[in-house]
Amino acid sequence: MDDFAQLNLVGRSPAFLAALAAVAKFAVCDATVLIEGETGTGKELVARAVHYLSARRDAAFIPINCATLPDNLVESELFGHVRGAFTDAKEARIGLIAQAEGGTLFLDEIEAISPRAQAGLLRFLQNREYRPVGGTLVRQAKVRVLASSNADLKAMVAQGLFRSDLLFRLNVLSVQLPALRVRTGDIALLTAAFLRRLSSEFDAPVKTLSRASMGRLEAHSWPGNVRELENLVYREWLLATGSVIEIGSIEDSPADVDPPTATRDSGQQTYKVAKASAVAEFERIYMSRLLATTAGNMTLAAQIAGKDRSDLGKLLKKHGLSRQSFLGCTENP
Repeated sequence: MDDFAQLNLVGRSPAFLAALAAVAKFAVCDATVLIEGETGTGKELVARAVHYLSARRDAAFIPINCATLPDNLVESELFGHVRGAFTDAKEARIGLIAQAEGGTLFLDEIEAISPRAQAGLLRFLQNREYRPVGGTLVRQAKVRVLASSNADLKAMVAQGLFRSDLLFRLNVLSVQLPALRVRTGDIALLTAAFLRRLSSEFDAPVKTLSRASMGRLEAHSWPGNVRELENLVYREWLLATGSVIEIGSIEDSPADVDPPTATRDSGQQTYKVAKASAVAEFERIYMSRLLATTAGNMTLAAQIAGKDRSDLGKLLKKHGLSRQSFLGCTENP
């Protein structure tokens, strides 16, 4: 378990240990692995563990967020292109698959990949061969492919939203990550690990949670899973003025919502409202971390942010943050 702890995979619950046991077995082979689990359960951490525990550990680990791949440039992003292949191809460029040569290609949020991209990816997975856009030579890639999803891919296949043949290619081996709410006893272990990491990162004294606060953590349902817990602990650690952290109502804490999750799950909001919410959350988290880093020094904070002091002052006021709350921090900028 020490190897996994060094890879930031912390926990002793039976469900979590079963997932880690599968990871340890899968790391010694080169088969494609599909990593499934809710948002925030640590799918990329598991993908990295498979890579760094394997014989490919000294080669590149290349993660790709499939949700960000532009549909008209999917093949160029994955396979690269030659000069003049299309209007903006002023020079040749290698793709992400070539960058992962000898290592691991991680396809995150595979459920978001477009039908066009699914077809191109399927051809590549069949024999690991590809051809750069506009090129004539077929190239062979020596890479391992891992993929992750927080959606029910079988249901998507049934709805005609995901290719069944692509799912078969991806789901050679599978790891199901448990939600934090069923990982009995792991919340305390994770919280302690986050607190130690923050103390080391900011070269500050160790802080602990009060017994009442830990009880609130263990009673929470954690819809955002480990990521939600980590965000909350980070925020409360920054704002705590003493060595003991007191957490009030978790439901009222803005750390409950991670910006990317808030954006993804805002299907009942207009685009304008969802964007404004995500931007506001980013501003609040950024300002909290910035002022913690500078121990409340607004001049230094303005230099780091590349903004005027007056602009930072407006952001503090906008999000109800107080510079005085960070004066006791000892972080090095």
